[in-house]
This record gives sequence, C-alpha cells and structure tokens, in this order.
Amino acid sequence: MRYALLIHYPQPTVSTLSEEEIRAGMAAFHAYATALDQAGVLRSAEVLQTVASATSVSVRQGALQVQDGPFADTREAFAGIFMVDVPDLDAALAWAERCPAAQWGTVEIRPSAVRFEQGTWVSAT
Repeated sequence: MRYALLIHYPQPTVSTLSEEEIRAGMAAFHAYATALDQAGVLRSAEVLQTVASATSVSVRQGALQVQDGPFADTREAFAGIFMVDVPDLDAALAWAERCPAAQWGTVEIRPSAVRFEQGTWVSAT
C-alpha cells in the first residue's frame, strides 16, 4: 500500500536557524531518505521551496485566478513529501515516527487512492 508522508512545519527563517542546525537537519533528512531507500519502500521524496515561492491557481466562473503564496495562511506550511510503499498503516506510522520533521512539526500520513502509472489510472487497493 502506498502512503504519502506529508511534512508540515513552521517555515524557518535565516535568522532562526544557525548553519550548524541547517547542516544537522540536512544530515538527518539524508539519513532518513537513505534508510527508506535501503529498506526498498521509498517511491519518491521531494523537499519543497518555502511558501514565499508558492503560487496558487483557481478557476472561478471560467476566470483564472492567480495568487502569490499558499492557499491557506497557517502557522505550519506543507514542506515536503515522502511517498512510501509499505504493507500497512502500522508500517507507515513506524516510518513517520522516524522522520526528522516529526520532532518539530507534523507528519501527516495519507493512503494513496489511485495513481497514474504508464498511461493509466491504477487503484491503490
């Protein structure tokens, strides 16, 4: 079963993190991604740029609306995703617990419903 481990945490600023903290965080995420990969469960991993680079798009009554920034103004921001393929929710929980972001933010676990693969939609169940 595929699960998305959605990483949410407060967006740090240059003044809130030291170079040492940044290096330690990068090393922790590298070790985590490597462990997922070596276990054969990692399908993809993406770290997103900060919300300052976000653009939100919607279409209302046929008109395109473009907004700088994220859709929601919240304390925590969606910062990245690890897509894993594990036997069940318990396994996904175990991997989420090991995610470095769980120590200062939230890791949301969401099962995949369908995926687009080789030109067709495939049910996750």
